[in-house]
Amino acid sequence: MAWKTQLRIIAAGAAVATLGAFALGQAADAADLDLSGKTVNFVIPFSESGGSAKWANFYAPLLSEALPGKPTVAVKYMPGAGSTKGANWFQKQKYDDGTTIFGSSGSTQFPYMLDDPRVRYDYNDWNVVLASGVGGVAYLPPDIAKKFDGDADDLKDINFIWGSQGATRLDLVPLLAWEMLGMKVEPVFGIKGRGAGRLMFERGEANIDYQTSPAYLKAVVPLVKDGKAVPMMSWGVLDANGDIVRDPTFPDMPTFKEVCAATAACETSGDAWEAWKAFFIAGFPAQKMVFLPQGAPQEALDTYQKAFEAVIARPDFKKLSAARLGIYPQLTGKQAEATLKLGTQVDPKAKAFVKNWLVERYGVKLN
Repeated sequence: MAWKTQLRIIAAGAAVATLGAFALGQAADAADLDLSGKTVNFVIPFSESGGSAKWANFYAPLLSEALPGKPTVAVKYMPGAGSTKGANWFQKQKYDDGTTIFGSSGSTQFPYMLDDPRVRYDYNDWNVVLASGVGGVAYLPPDIAKKFDGDADDLKDINFIWGSQGATRLDLVPLLAWEMLGMKVEPVFGIKGRGAGRLMFERGEANIDYQTSPAYLKAVVPLVKDGKAVPMMSWGVLDANGDIVRDPTFPDMPTFKEVCAATAACETSGDAWEAWKAFFIAGFPAQKMVFLPQGAPQEALDTYQKAFEAVIARPDFKKLSAARLGIYPQLTGKQAEATLKLGTQVDPKAKAFVKNWLVERYGVKLN
């Protein structure tokens, strides 16, 4: 499969990224693009309380230090329509002076892959300069977590409520996973970011939730320490062979694959499993990316690529990123381009399965 080849490219690139990034990073100040005295607007199509915001705010000050002229990097939020509003806005932007960059997420990629009629953007027009892998963790309130012992058999009679951005967003991954486990999860659609879903959980308005790794580490780990939340499972990560293994950020948590294998209603083979895995691959190993707009010249792409490589090569980056983002590849250059393909293409059979499932389960009909 083509995606397995791309995974090997990404894995190989991650293995040598630190070595190459240091040398390239030294040349960042020599780039032609000078951003002295300017403000770079890092636009995120979500609210300020979710994982994308935490990811962008982690990178913003580091990027400011690495870019020529040390410009201010300001994170700007443009929530709406599960990120489609912000992505449609970015599609209209033309390169000017290098002071606009955009942060995409799996919730931006899925509508694009599913032919959502609200999509007016095309990833082929954008210029990727960073790709970040991300994990995800599902968690429960303590009273329900007592019934979870590694399988979902004792959860099938519970009526779950969950705050969701929408069935065609990244939330598709947990929605399909929970259905495969035989759980009755009723989504409340329309929240503007995963942070809003977490707040519903904290207020007792929802009794299940999931967050991507940056938000989980920042906002949910304190809830776990206070006894207000209990992790259920991670989605896992892919190894270079395309197998789902435990997330190195959460090595003590079972993966969805493990929970599925242990649950009577769930199977780790067949059409549903292959569809889930295909969208998981598109949504998480290629979960967050940074783009320059249409028309960006090579000097701008080189400037940002070298700046991100310099950030990744920092002696303290591994420690900083593990605490804030988790342990995942941070990729530039050819590896970022391979990740972009991984995150914006999906097997036609899996796509057809999910489109049919969306109609049957949620009445969502796409082109």
